[in-house]
Amino acid sequence: MSTGVWILIVIIALVLGLVGGFFGARKYMESYLQKNPPINEQMLRQMMLQMGQKPSEKKLNQMMTAMKSGYGKKK
Repeated sequence: MSTGVWILIVIIALVLGLVGGFFGARKYMESYLQKNPPINEQMLRQMMLQMGQKPSEKKLNQMMTAMKSGYGKKK
């Protein structure tokens, strides 16, 4: 085989590896974030207390619903 063919094979393998790695990492991160959301109800309650607000269940449910709907729109 000539040098040009080897260079072409290496470039094709590199591109395929980059594309495969990108989509694999993306799928992994989506499933990780779905299983382990970045914020939960207890964290939200603590944040509201630190800001000086009294967290009612209605407020917490509204904020959690808004945050969850925001996650779905990014897909």
